[in-house]
Amino acid sequence: MRPAWLVLAGSLAALSARGQNAPVQPPDLPPLQQQMQQPGSQTVPRATVPQTSLVPLAPIVPLAPTVPLAPRVAPAPDTPDQAGRDPAAPTEPPATFDRPNVWLPAGVAKLQALDKVNAKAAELTIDVGKTATFGSLTIAVKACAIRPPDQPADAAAYLDVTDSHAGTPGFQGWMLQEEPSVSMMQNPVYDIRVAGCS
Repeated sequence: MRPAWLVLAGSLAALSARGQNAPVQPPDLPPLQQQMQQPGSQTVPRATVPQTSLVPLAPIVPLAPTVPLAPRVAPAPDTPDQAGRDPAAPTEPPATFDRPNVWLPAGVAKLQALDKVNAKAAELTIDVGKTATFGSLTIAVKACAIRPPDQPADAAAYLDVTDSHAGTPGFQGWMLQEEPSVSMMQNPVYDIRVAGCS
């Protein structure tokens, strides 16, 4: 099927081929218009609608006015927030209150000794600078210290422990009462813990 613009172009080309000086004739009228132009022809009256058949329309009620919502405005990225901080600045961790690492010297160490093979336990009270024995162990207390009263309670003792059995490891160093796992004696038979200082 040929497009409409090709049909129109072809019609225009045919008209121009008939002659450029040919008189222009009015186009033929449709049959209904020809009938109305003939003398003695009767016109068809328009249909009329009786007034009683009209239905009155309901009155138009205006809608309640709407309140426009305020647009949400995002704060500018370079303005400080409500707390006065610059959001682009790097955040710093909150400041922590560090208590001073203060220990007070004490003169007596209280120890708990355990024989893991025979299930025997003993409480030992040893003065600083003195030694005591428990089984095959010789325990020398070199120093003892406690925390001040305004800080969490804790005690530490510096011990020098030797075992009379050859090849059995001893211990030398600080032991803490509240954190015994930080520094422990690695002995297969005995265990020593700090119970406090006074």
